[in-house]
Amino acid sequence: MNGHPGGEAHTRLMITLADLTAGASVLDMGAGSGEAVRLMQALSYDAHGIDLSPRGNTVAPGDFLHLPYADASFNAVLSQCAFFVSGDVPGALREAHRVLRPGGTLMLSDVFFEAPAPVVEAAGFELSQLEDMTDAWREYYLEALWRGEDCGCALQRGKCRYWLIIARKV
Repeated sequence: MNGHPGGEAHTRLMITLADLTAGASVLDMGAGSGEAVRLMQALSYDAHGIDLSPRGNTVAPGDFLHLPYADASFNAVLSQCAFFVSGDVPGALREAHRVLRPGGTLMLSDVFFEAPAPVVEAAGFELSQLEDMTDAWREYYLEALWRGEDCGCALQRGKCRYWLIIARKV
């Protein structure tokens, strides 16, 4: 599991920080190959994934900016390295907020070119964890470039940082 900085250990850290109850329903927005979905299923969560280009049988095809799920469908939403590449971080946050149940948890790690707290809070979330993980992202990014892989982060002007965010729907 290495589709994002920290791999499986990072995903497990996010789940631990979110303090999810056993059996919680979780949606992975931008699930890719479904590694995090399979991990969460192995940990007894009712996990589902969606991605524009799914690369696994645990991931449904679909646009997470226009989710095919009813309001308040999930206890938690996970997204790693996907909201930024959608081109509409506020839109992705609004969709996450919509499908979360009241008090639901957002587990997000991604690149931000601005301070993430105001953007996350404007979408209706209350931060419970905000951690700058830029050093881990730089290491991951440089290793991926060295291997000739596409890192999924479009080049932009300005300095970016990589954040781990745990927030609750208010």
